[in-house]
Amino acid sequence: MLPTRLLELEPNPSRKRKSSMKPIGWYLTPLLLALPATPGEAQETQTYPSNFTAEIPQSGSVRDALAWLESNFDSQVEEWIRITEIPAKSGSERERALFLQGELEVEDVEVSIDPAGNLVARLPGTGDGPTVVFGAHMDTVHPLDTDLKVVRDGDILRAPGIFDNSASVANMMATIRALVRAGVQTRGDLIFVGTVEEELGFNGMEDWLDANPGVADVVVALDGGLGGVAYGALWFGERRYAFHAEGSHTLSSRGKPHPAQALSAAISSIYEIPLPEGGPFAVYNVGMLGGGLVTNAIPQEAWFTVDLRSVSPSLLDELDVELDRRVAEVAEEHRVEWSRDPVTSPSAVEASGSMLSEEVRRSHPIVQTALDVYEYLGVRARAQDSGSTDAVAAVVRGIPAIAIGRGRGGEQHTLSEWANAPSALDATKAVLLIAVSMAGVGG
Repeated sequence: MLPTRLLELEPNPSRKRKSSMKPIGWYLTPLLLALPATPGEAQETQTYPSNFTAEIPQSGSVRDALAWLESNFDSQVEEWIRITEIPAKSGSERERALFLQGELEVEDVEVSIDPAGNLVARLPGTGDGPTVVFGAHMDTVHPLDTDLKVVRDGDILRAPGIFDNSASVANMMATIRALVRAGVQTRGDLIFVGTVEEELGFNGMEDWLDANPGVADVVVALDGGLGGVAYGALWFGERRYAFHAEGSHTLSSRGKPHPAQALSAAISSIYEIPLPEGGPFAVYNVGMLGGGLVTNAIPQEAWFTVDLRSVSPSLLDELDVELDRRVAEVAEEHRVEWSRDPVTSPSAVEASGSMLSEEVRRSHPIVQTALDVYEYLGVRARAQDSGSTDAVAAVVRGIPAIAIGRGRGGEQHTLSEWANAPSALDATKAVLLIAVSMAGVGG
């Protein structure tokens, strides 16, 4: 989700929004990585339950599925490239979904595209285990006319969207094939959802959960850097502020209300808002500016966007109020009108009301299971109570959920995006092992 070079755990070798303020599931930001570890992260001494045992990867069908992933990894990378090169800007994922649907129909998998546009594949269990739902968002942030041609540079693949989140989609497809080809039978159902519009606020996952209440016992989002296990929520609010005035030709503009001047003053004021030092994490960013139609006139409108994020719903709401106050103050000073779009829907505090406590979320077996799987695979891992992926659509509904990494890469949301191809193999093995550990193997 977030464009950053620091997301990966190793150094480098976008339909209308339902809400203007939503929690987003896990994605490590540079600032979050820079924060000092909490005592629980620095030296975790408490023991948590796990469904993973070292015997699971050695059992017949699971062993065969892992072996299939290894022997077919080159094909997985080829499909990863094919997926990346299919344009899938948020709201325009259908071509990608149809391609994936066709590939899974060949495997005789129960697959469909739901009314929201999500790709949904189900591997039925024997009926006496929990239903585990995996989500990999199909959308990217890149316009449909972006050059998506993948360039290979040794182990590095370069293309817009190659890491976020085409890698996860390819991992999901390989996992499904491996389970089917090896004849793995789980007790609980495994449901794989290629979601739409995650970049716009997890709309696809929210639609699926709303349309299938009570189905998911646990949700795993495939998104982020390899080794991360996020079980919490990072809340965000996005808004577009605009200043309005009558406008005027440059020759008669002196002394008249000026939306562009107001915009400049407002942005300066916003960046003077103090943020907590050593307290709850929060950050904001003015990311887009616009306005005016000609060079020789006062613009009738000038606008900017603000992206506001925090691990504290109450702090997010407080900062949200402060943003409005400062914009209104500037508008009055510069004698212009102002507006905000979209209008804030239910607050983050209200939206978080059904979340399980941090202690309950951390102690659910899904978290330690993922950590133990990573340890088995030799991947350095950590758990973190924050997030910005599809998992949070489940977290806020009180459904145990985590997000796990798709591999190693960086520069996401830019034209320079890259991914380390070999790292996707361990990431895919982790998906498979978490699936069979949580859903249970055998009938």
